Amino acid sequence: MSKLLKALAAVTVSFAAAAAFAQADWPKQPITFIMTFPAGSGVDVVARTIQEPLGKVLGQPVVIDYKVGAAGNVASEYVSRAKPDGYTVVFGTAATHGSNAALYKKLPFDVEADFVPVTPILDVSNVLTINPDVMNVKTLKEFVDEVRAHPGKYNYASTGNGTGTHMAFAELNSKLGLNMVHVPYKGGPEAMQAILKGETCCIMNQVQTVLTQYKAGKVRLLGVTTAKRVAAVQEVPTIAESGIPGTQGFDSSTWFALFAPKGTDPAVVAKLNGAVRQVLQMPEVRSKLESAGNTIRLETPEQFKATVHANRQKWAEVVRQANITIE
Repeated sequence: MSKLLKALAAVTVSFAAAAAFAQADWPKQPITFIMTFPAGSGVDVVARTIQEPLGKVLGQPVVIDYKVGAAGNVASEYVSRAKPDGYTVVFGTAATHGSNAALYKKLPFDVEADFVPVTPILDVSNVLTINPDVMNVKTLKEFVDEVRAHPGKYNYASTGNGTGTHMAFAELNSKLGLNMVHVPYKGGPEAMQAILKGETCCIMNQVQTVLTQYKAGKVRLLGVTTAKRVAAVQEVPTIAESGIPGTQGFDSSTWFALFAPKGTDPAVVAKLNGAVRQVLQMPEVRSKLESAGNTIRLETPEQFKATVHANRQKWAEVVRQANITIE
């Protein structure tokens, strides 16, 4: 081997060793969760639940930075352009990294190509929540009958255009042929206040965000969007259990997850994935999340990549059937 080749080989080995050391040494500074939705939203509650224990596992604090807007697209775009060093990740959802790709005609990023799926955190069930003073029905069948008898009369709230709460209701309306008016709000707290004030009749909101009002008797729950009942509200049937034609197999749950910018080192991704999995299996964290109506989801980065792709295809079909577009 010539002196030049030996020198190049030595340099290559040196760079490889430096990269390996950098991976092993990660993290050396705080990790920032770029938040897609406002403080007090379901996503925010979950992020804050894992924030402190994850920081302890990683040996560095986890910081939450809100970049809210455009159904999570503002935060997603920011992270798609961030340095791929593992220190800036977006706290995304099945909407921000799935249905948004079909809803928005022009996105400044690709929800798959421009991100590395790090790890899912949990599956979230939405639940059809109504203000009984606006619509005094007690079952999903009564709800459907009332809406069909008065097409266009009732408004439903969401936490924003293109969010999971919007898409879940859009999917139900499409399957059942319901004529309702969509009223988007800036986030979960605003949408729930609209329900309580009677501005709108109903919402497909996350179980964890309606529990307090439900237990206080201020709202009524008619059906969860998951395939199985949710432990936190075991008495509430699934939408599929209603037996209404069009609801068979209905499953409109969503997930929350972490995504890093494309180009992030696989070793760093694997380390963050392992740390999150460790936190999610802590009894106190698991108990808090599950008691709020969530289901812990544990997947490797490779498994989650397949989940993201399948989710994107599923919501693209829902958007097509519901004929929804957002500029």
